[in-house]
Amino acid sequence: MSEFDVLELSVMANAFAMIAEEMGTVLVRSALSPNIRERRDASAALFDARGRMVAQAAHIPVHLGAMPESVRAVMAHDPQPGDVFILNDPYRGGSHLPDLTLVEAIADGERTVGFAAVRAHHADVGGMSPGSMPQGARELVQEGLVIPPVRLVARGRLDEMMLSFILANVRTPEERRGDLRAQLAACAAGAAGWRALLAREGESRVAAAVDAVLDYTERRARARIAQLGPLDASARDALEGDGVTDDPVAVVVRAQAVDDTLRLDFTGSAPVVRGNVNCPLAVTRAAAVFVLRTLLDDDVPTNEGIARAIELVVPDDCALNAKWPAAVAGGNVEMSQRITDTLLLALANAGVPVSAQGQGTMNNVTFGGAGWTFYETLGGGQGASARADGPDAVHVGMSNTLNTPVESLETAYPLRIDEYAVRRGSGGTGTHRGGDGVIRRYRALERCTVTLLTERRHTAPHGAAGGGDGHPGRNALNGETIPAKCRLELKPGDVVTIETPGGGGWG
Repeated sequence: MSEFDVLELSVMANAFAMIAEEMGTVLVRSALSPNIRERRDASAALFDARGRMVAQAAHIPVHLGAMPESVRAVMAHDPQPGDVFILNDPYRGGSHLPDLTLVEAIADGERTVGFAAVRAHHADVGGMSPGSMPQGARELVQEGLVIPPVRLVARGRLDEMMLSFILANVRTPEERRGDLRAQLAACAAGAAGWRALLAREGESRVAAAVDAVLDYTERRARARIAQLGPLDASARDALEGDGVTDDPVAVVVRAQAVDDTLRLDFTGSAPVVRGNVNCPLAVTRAAAVFVLRTLLDDDVPTNEGIARAIELVVPDDCALNAKWPAAVAGGNVEMSQRITDTLLLALANAGVPVSAQGQGTMNNVTFGGAGWTFYETLGGGQGASARADGPDAVHVGMSNTLNTPVESLETAYPLRIDEYAVRRGSGGTGTHRGGDGVIRRYRALERCTVTLLTERRHTAPHGAAGGGDGHPGRNALNGETIPAKCRLELKPGDVVTIETPGGGGWG
């Protein structure tokens, strides 16, 4: 039995969470790039000395199950107190290459008492295409600089040679330098907050609180699974090609509530494909954790306890469990969305009251020219539910980023936004309608490239309980439809239009 009553447990859980939230605040207020500063495409998390995720700020769902992999990868390299490691290798703790993760071993004298981790999507990390989200990449090394867990800071001292090596392999080194400095500041804030908590409450009490909070979260998750009853349902969905061919990339799942454990079996899903929509197992786990998190009440803390209630079965040769040297840039952003859609569809098939499918894509848009790169994802329609219409023009599923303000974009890059509007009527019909997508028109002011990694351009987001499907999205260059996944050379005056999907209706 926990030594903490309900009030004490809530206080400690919120103390952990607020340290992670402060880390995120420091990051976004310090970053140089609009992608982190404005869109907040980043996550911050706090871990104890055993590498258990104590709290994650309410940032990016796709990082939920992936951040612990980063800390475990760092712990395997004997971090010393005060060390900060950097990594992005998807097969050694990362998710995809643009997500650079910093992990600080929190020092209390000569001891490591915890870990602060910050993951941020950088607008370029090298590779064959500006923005490092290349369409058609067939192996990991084409996508950018691969960084295994290496020390960036050794016992509090920045390794300028290591930093120089990294910056020599990207297209926008000064912006990357600024964003990495912001990540270091965020890690430092987390370390300071954790040390202050230990000093105030005492190490033994904090350790007991970590155990109690993780166990409490696990109990809440398992209790919710048990409420699902004899759940045994399957679903199938697919991505619209891998960027090399247009052949569907199947995602198949059987979801079972085995007593109080959610067992998810992805047997039957597509094998590893040639394009870059594969994902490492950490991303699949993140999608599973996210879906279970949506079934829990808001007061349940977000920590490692949720993942304890999930059992994953994923074949070794599967696109959802890719191995080196498979390309994965699109897997983190698009395969993660399709896994989420498929899991929610399976729950809906079993009668679990979940919402209709949302837009099911992050609508990845990357521009790049001489000395600059710009990356963003676009919102669309959320699926409706039994309680309400789906919201319009929001990031859905595994993305929780914000919109890039037009003023910020146009100030920083040689682009102009000709139109930015809600795509009226794109949501599915029903007792409650699906949310509408958006329309965004970019005008190039100089020669550059644009790379698109988008989905739901042919298959519509499904409605639920008899509701209508949402409208698929559309991409165009100067008014002519272009593929969902492509890289194009633009000349001054060219206009790229992205129309994002609407969400499914309900009832």
